[in-house]
Amino acid sequence: MSAPEIKGYCPGALRPMMSGDGLVVRIRPFNGRLSRAQTQGIAALSQTHGNGIIDLSSRANVQLRGVTSESHAPLIDGLRTLSLIDPSEAVESRRNIMLTPFSDGDALAPSLTHALAQTGAPAIPHKFGFAIDTGPSPVLQTASADIRLERAADGTLILVADGMPTGKPVKAEESIDEAIALAQWFMQTRTAQTRMAKMLKDGTPPPAGFTTPRQTQTYTPVPGPTPQGMLAGIAFGQITAGAFSALGDIRLTPWRMVLLEGVQNPPQLDGLITDPTNPLLRITACTGAPDCEQALGQTRPLARTLATHLKRHQTLHISGCAKGCAHPKAAPLTLTATPNGFDLVKQGRAGDTPALTALTTADIIKAL
Repeated sequence: MSAPEIKGYCPGALRPMMSGDGLVVRIRPFNGRLSRAQTQGIAALSQTHGNGIIDLSSRANVQLRGVTSESHAPLIDGLRTLSLIDPSEAVESRRNIMLTPFSDGDALAPSLTHALAQTGAPAIPHKFGFAIDTGPSPVLQTASADIRLERAADGTLILVADGMPTGKPVKAEESIDEAIALAQWFMQTRTAQTRMAKMLKDGTPPPAGFTTPRQTQTYTPVPGPTPQGMLAGIAFGQITAGAFSALGDIRLTPWRMVLLEGVQNPPQLDGLITDPTNPLLRITACTGAPDCEQALGQTRPLARTLATHLKRHQTLHISGCAKGCAHPKAAPLTLTATPNGFDLVKQGRAGDTPALTALTTADIIKAL
């Protein structure tokens, strides 16, 4: 079996990625939000220039699927009209910013967006990212980011290099300059590393001043009401354009959930999960075959079959190949598709050594 191809970058809008069902075009919403006009516009563009299927990524982005080389240019024109396109591909690749959905009026995200668009901004790797997690307690620590802004227990704003248990106290008005300086330090200090935590794990000492203890995240995202609106799950992070168009004003999250702003009674939409006990919330599954050209098996039909067999405490990752794109970190249970069925990895990643191999669906149900 050949190893899956590692692209080395995430798709963008200006630099899409080919998949089994066409080009994947990733939209990075500005400031973590989409207005009603933007959700409706994205849905219409998905139906006109793609296949009408929309993904939510683990980076709090939106992906359109089934785009062709001929439809890509008019799609970009439409997204530019909706104010969803960066000035250039280089700026787009740097603007990997996640924002807590539970903070109102945070001015840090637009300031960071502006800083990353400047000519002298550090040319960070494509998967390098920022998290603005500035609510009273952190909610984004399990999401992928390299430079973080959080609150210490006393409410102090701190700058965090991912992988460290401590951060550096910063003033709000200086925090973006400090974050950019930390990114520049990473670029000047790294060898082959593309992620902050890996560089620190390899033994690189952090810069001075990072001594304030971080809070530990206790928040677990589940559907339900919040002061900002209703948090709702999207089964496997995939929704039809028709359902997406009805979401209204939304805030994006890295949990394959959306926050429906100002809504407490969400619409009844296919794929929208408002029941916090729904077992589909405890399964992460990538697109799988045939829509991903590297996948060796179907993932989401299997996920729906297995959902009713999961025990209440179990979470499951189903990957179409050994890359594990949908959940790069270790999971309690991971099923990895192979030419001979699925391998089961316990407390590991999709490419780790399996405990059981060549499993059928019936085998998996027994193993659960």
